[in-house]
Amino acid sequence: MTAPRKNDRKAGSGKTPAENGATTPNLHAPELYLNRELTWLQFNRRVLHEAQDGRTPLLERIKFAAIVSGNLDEFFMKRIGGLKQQVGAGIRTLTVDGRTPRQQIQECHAVIRELEREKQELLPTLMQLLDGKGIELLPYADLSPRERKLLREYYHRNIFPLITPQSIDPAHPFPFISNLSLNLLVTLRYPRQKDASLARVKVPVGAGIPRFIRVGERERFVLLEELIRNNLDMLFPGMVIVSSELFRVTRNSNTERNEEHAEDLLSMIESELRDRKFAPIVRLEVAPEMIPLHRGRLAAELELDESSDVFEVGVMMAMRDLFEIAALDHPALHDPPHAPVDHPLLQSRRNIFHIIRDEGAILVHHPYESFSTSVERFLMEAAEDPKVRAIKMTLYRTSSESRIIDSLVRAAQNGKQVAVVVELKARFDEAANIRLAERMEEEGIHVTYGVVGLKTHCKVILVVRQDYSGLRRYVHVGTGNYHAGTARLYSDLGLLTCDDEIGSDATELFNYLTTGYTPRRSYRKILPAPKLLKKSLLAKIDREISLHTPANPGLIRFKMNALEDADVVAALYRASRAGVVVELLVRDSCRLRPGLPGISETVRVVSIVGRFLEHARLYYFKNGGDEEFYVGSADAMKRNLEARVEVVVPVEDPTLREELRAIFDIQLRNQRSAWEMRPDGSYVQRTPAEGGDVRGSHAVMIEIAEKRQRAANRLKRRSLKGALDR
Repeated sequence: MTAPRKNDRKAGSGKTPAENGATTPNLHAPELYLNRELTWLQFNRRVLHEAQDGRTPLLERIKFAAIVSGNLDEFFMKRIGGLKQQVGAGIRTLTVDGRTPRQQIQECHAVIRELEREKQELLPTLMQLLDGKGIELLPYADLSPRERKLLREYYHRNIFPLITPQSIDPAHPFPFISNLSLNLLVTLRYPRQKDASLARVKVPVGAGIPRFIRVGERERFVLLEELIRNNLDMLFPGMVIVSSELFRVTRNSNTERNEEHAEDLLSMIESELRDRKFAPIVRLEVAPEMIPLHRGRLAAELELDESSDVFEVGVMMAMRDLFEIAALDHPALHDPPHAPVDHPLLQSRRNIFHIIRDEGAILVHHPYESFSTSVERFLMEAAEDPKVRAIKMTLYRTSSESRIIDSLVRAAQNGKQVAVVVELKARFDEAANIRLAERMEEEGIHVTYGVVGLKTHCKVILVVRQDYSGLRRYVHVGTGNYHAGTARLYSDLGLLTCDDEIGSDATELFNYLTTGYTPRRSYRKILPAPKLLKKSLLAKIDREISLHTPANPGLIRFKMNALEDADVVAALYRASRAGVVVELLVRDSCRLRPGLPGISETVRVVSIVGRFLEHARLYYFKNGGDEEFYVGSADAMKRNLEARVEVVVPVEDPTLREELRAIFDIQLRNQRSAWEMRPDGSYVQRTPAEGGDVRGSHAVMIEIAEKRQRAANRLKRRSLKGALDR
């Protein structure tokens, strides 16, 4: 749990500094801060609740169970892996919440074991519900002889050729076990002999082989590992199969090298990917029935602590593969269909640059409004428009089905200057980004890799166009990646504008990104990290404190993925102590504890977990009535504010500000998919009052977007009718 530990409180009092009556509490005291890792695990508990909640459609419940499993895999690879590296290096530095790396691992393991228990207990219930809908996950023993025969033939044709059994004995070293692979540890012996030997069989999930193998024509499935283990005689003919035990390993993904000493960044990243393949193992998952001797031997061979690093998984290992079941075509078992609508101003076939120039800034809210007809259109028209002279863009993650790269290539072929800053170190997308960078370079696009020592995480496109009055700069600043796939699943914001000062700032930004030179760069409107953003956020919080009066109370609203930076948390505590109302929409990790007497009584923290992944970053300051809204790529995390290139941009148009205010209001009022944090760091899900709105904020925003589109269509029809009548 994320509640403060007993030794976090003042000796003997059991109270926070404010509860002890201190007039000027230490706002950096460890007991005022929650642990980043533990609060992120609590977020996954909220995700798991969506799988447990009977209000969630059945296949969506399966999807959420798969998401939790995948999230925990990444948590071990990134967070536990990093903590283990710290322990190995002898680091005992305390976090802001007062924990050592070893303490964090121990507490995380305890929470994860509880999450795994809940997840495994839930699966039989979900399977029973699926069975009632005609979707069966069958034990191999329940198959008829004919079904087994047909599956054996399928296995022999499609899977058997891919399997390479490996002996484990004095003549054969312990085999390499790849990350997140499923494996069978097979015990076998010759007939009429007592001595047994071991072999490893890798279960070849992926590369076109599903985890769930269909039985017959209907939606009846068996697990791939069950098919293999019940046909091991084909791999080991003439041998006696004593047992087959399933296990799985997770490797550390933290293999970053020092890029300041790298002569070739591309080669360094490729080397990191090779290192990751052979990185130390941080978790071993085994079936409960595994023989203790085998469990101990695996732990020893993999250099793990059997008591802490081995996790028993009872019902199904690697539940992330449930995405295969969640993708089944049963509309009634999914959320209602949702198709993003076109933004009302972008329904016109006019040149998009003319629309932006004439209408002013446009705020696009994905996935409610289409990524394809806004961001992708922006780039496609830039590629074809003969008046466009240059395109500059940052690229953190994109997708193979996205038309982003095709547009950039087309622009280069059309003779435009195209420069792309590719972040090669986007975790788990390194290989894809290397391939994209190489393809773009082959097409004559100028590709750079950002500033040494900083990840380029900002989402910015700059288009330079020859307008009637001279060169004009058009800019897109977003909160999400330029990724067509996640744009349908993540809730993000994007601003399209031709504001002169934002355009000038974007030029400065790209000159910085392509050279790394920082002296005398001045920004008029955008707030980039690491140079300005953190200082500006802290200054704006202090300004809110100074402007707060009983007659004109202060108000701060933040929406983000994570609130981790201790300086920002302390500043928000100061604001609350001064009486400023602080409303925080924080999706996952949050160090701040709301509702502490004398510390954070005016603060509330709400987490939205539902159909879409909340991903937008939005900052609001009342500023004495002269309100400020900012959108951008940065979470209030130390790494984002101090070690990444991030950008937030002001939203100044009054109409767009009202749209942003509505997002805050709708999500803060949400009674279906909102969780409110308690002072101890635990969360309670809100429940609608009798007769109240049972819709979550995602459903409300879908409805708003569709109403806007219908209103725009009616206006268009009236305009057309008026033109015809004339």
